[in-house]
Amino acid sequence: MIRAMQKFLILIAVTLATAAHAEDWFSRGHGRAPTQDQIFVCHGYTCRIVTPVRFSAAEIAKIAGSLANGASDGATERGAISKAVQVFETIVGARIGTGHDLPGMQFGQGTDDQMDCIDEATNTTGLLLLLEAHGYLKHHSVEAPAARGFFIDLRYPHATAVVTDKDSGERWAIDSWPRANALPPVIMPLSDWKRSRVGRLDS
Repeated sequence: MIRAMQKFLILIAVTLATAAHAEDWFSRGHGRAPTQDQIFVCHGYTCRIVTPVRFSAAEIAKIAGSLANGASDGATERGAISKAVQVFETIVGARIGTGHDLPGMQFGQGTDDQMDCIDEATNTTGLLLLLEAHGYLKHHSVEAPAARGFFIDLRYPHATAVVTDKDSGERWAIDSWPRANALPPVIMPLSDWKRSRVGRLDS
């Protein structure tokens, strides 16, 4: 657990110091980039375990859900992204045993089936890139995950997946870590997310 925490802190430091495209996140050692039908799911904390999960065309369509209808604006699309994350986590959880992933960090618990924020940010980014590659995202582009906090500012280090609204230019956090597997992710303006001083968001 100590080595995992050391790696976690290094990854947060690199994330805070480096702005990058979504694909660059994977080239810096965070799991593996998705393909057209496969996401390499991180779990066990800081991508210690990477499990490939291949999706059928029917499963991808199910994950995309209402995104397939074409959202009228960014807000509507973010609502559909929330549902896509939930369906994705439901399918993945049943397939690889992470269905009981608890919110936040679970110190002292077995970690193989649990995910920290690096795992969650990586998996959500992979999902978003897959959706983007299939043409489901009309109002958003996918960015590399962002981070906040590094103890010296009295905040716990934390990372999140990020999208940018193409219409407004505003960046949004898509944060699955504060809530249990398959529950709606926290979606909020990244500027607000970065200012937050709580370890686990309630909304």
